[in-house]
Amino acid sequence: MQLFEINVTKKNNSLIIKWQLSKIEILLSDITEVHYDNTYGGKDKSAIRIGNPYASTDTVVINTKKGNYVLFTNIGGMKEKIESYVA
Repeated sequence: MQLFEINVTKKNNSLIIKWQLSKIEILLSDITEVHYDNTYGGKDKSAIRIGNPYASTDTVVINTKKGNYVLFTNIGGMKEKIESYVA
């Protein structure tokens, strides 16, 4: 069901992350790195966490100039999709 999974899209010069009733917009030019994190909750304690960490197969971290985001997802290829938007 779409409500429980993270939806990532590109709109103009922004990355749009939707999860449940939340919508986060990040300027693509602000993204400095996208990578996987193999720790349970993410290494950065001050990062904004999006998604359900329980039973998630991938933890994708988005580092930006203004802060970091940790995405918990079961959608394969999420990191690569985000990287294709940034490139």
